[in-house]
Amino acid sequence: MTKIKQSLAWWCFNREGVDARRFFAEAKKIGYAAVELLPRELWDAAREAGLVIAAHGGHASLTDGLNRRENHRQIEDEIHRNLDLAVQYQIQNLIVFSGNRRGLSDEEGAANTVEGLRRVAKAAEDKSVTLVLELLNSKVDHKDYQCDHTAWGVEVTKAVNSPRVKLLYDIYHMQIMEGDVIRTLSDAIDRIGHFHTAGNPGRRDMDDTQELNYPAIIRAIAQTDYASYIGHEFIPKGDVYTAIRAAYRLCDL
Repeated sequence: MTKIKQSLAWWCFNREGVDARRFFAEAKKIGYAAVELLPRELWDAAREAGLVIAAHGGHASLTDGLNRRENHRQIEDEIHRNLDLAVQYQIQNLIVFSGNRRGLSDEEGAANTVEGLRRVAKAAEDKSVTLVLELLNSKVDHKDYQCDHTAWGVEVTKAVNSPRVKLLYDIYHMQIMEGDVIRTLSDAIDRIGHFHTAGNPGRRDMDDTQELNYPAIIRAIAQTDYASYIGHEFIPKGDVYTAIRAAYRLCDL
């Protein structure tokens, strides 16, 4: 069984009274291997604490994404800049987005997204950084977002045909959109480069008030060849440090 490497999405835990350096030190002490989605000015502090930066944004806009050709040049420029930073800081994954539909068919949106990713795939391969296309729900949190089902994302990554273009499978988002999480992620595991977690409903702690069975989900992932990170991206209901200790224990396989 694969040892699960756990990460923390900083934005979820960045609240008043939480000092970044103490947070990084506590995360490392608990057993976390990485943090992610933190501002550039905290990268050095995270690395000094012995943490990997597991993921960062590849381009700025979630809504104006790769599914429209007119966005490709700007996104390509952003990704190239962030690839250079990723190499410098040994960041394994850069997150990219389909963008919103705005009337675009799934077929045309997929074709455009494939075209946009092909423009940057070789550069990602050359720098050994993975571009992860994030799966998000369009029902609750990100209305009209196009990459909102695993099958759509899988077809896009297949068409790009690069070992450095994969999916960010967000368990919370995909529970909202399609459920059947264990079967779906197991079938698509070769196309997944990163995971995010959170409890549903509410994007809160992974406790007994929510509907996802995280121990079973984590065991299913551990039984595959998946070797990257699982990033916790939930908003704690209570004390931050209590929450990240509980999350780590829940997924410590």
